[in-house]
Amino acid sequence: MRRLFATLVILCACSVPAQADLVQTIARVKPAVVAIGTVLPTRNPTHVFRGTGFVVADGLTVITNAHVVPRAPELAAKEQLIVLAQIEGKPQLRPARIAMVDLEHDLLALRITGQPLPTLEVGDAASVKEGMEVAFTGFPLGMALGMRPVTHRGIISAITPVATRAQGARNLSAKSIEKLRSQFSIFQLDATAYPGNSGSPLFDPETGAVYGVINSVFVKFTKENAIKDPSGITYVIPSNFIRELMERLNSQAGQ
Repeated sequence: MRRLFATLVILCACSVPAQADLVQTIARVKPAVVAIGTVLPTRNPTHVFRGTGFVVADGLTVITNAHVVPRAPELAAKEQLIVLAQIEGKPQLRPARIAMVDLEHDLLALRITGQPLPTLEVGDAASVKEGMEVAFTGFPLGMALGMRPVTHRGIISAITPVATRAQGARNLSAKSIEKLRSQFSIFQLDATAYPGNSGSPLFDPETGAVYGVINSVFVKFTKENAIKDPSGITYVIPSNFIRELMERLNSQAGQ
């Protein structure tokens, strides 16, 4: 019994640092996570939030999914892109503009104005392995649950190609062949993300380094069903594509 008790004490002690690391990491990550939406004075509600983003580089660049941000033809007259940041616990709206788009990987960079915000480091996706513990912070279901960032954690359950291979040669078409040529690997999580989590940073629980961007959330029928019966399938765009997007943005700025 003494040996068993000693073993349990050791195991419990070993688990405490990991939990403590995540607590500290969340405190560092949350100030760099923003909600993304639009404002239109003649609309009710005037502010509509569509997803999540996170601040990188100089504190004025925000990374998110391309599908989260409406393009100019989709915006109504006098509708403005905005991000909602938390400055010392107080909400602050910042005007935003589209700076760079990567439609192939569903990524987009926004530029905001004002004082630089806290930033996250973009890590190396090549270091990610199946079974690794990860976490992500964002705004699940957006305004429905209140505009406070929420953190989920899980593991990398698979690293898999985003393209689906055709079953047999007779099913191959020019379009499917092109997809096979341009396929890339994405991360699959065992943690459930919700609408509004699109664009959330996936990060290392210990260091806070960003390994990717939450992307696809499969929802059945309605938002209510998303709460009651989520599919549990969550995909992540690896961080190497974020780095490429930022390099393109830097090159454009230097021209």
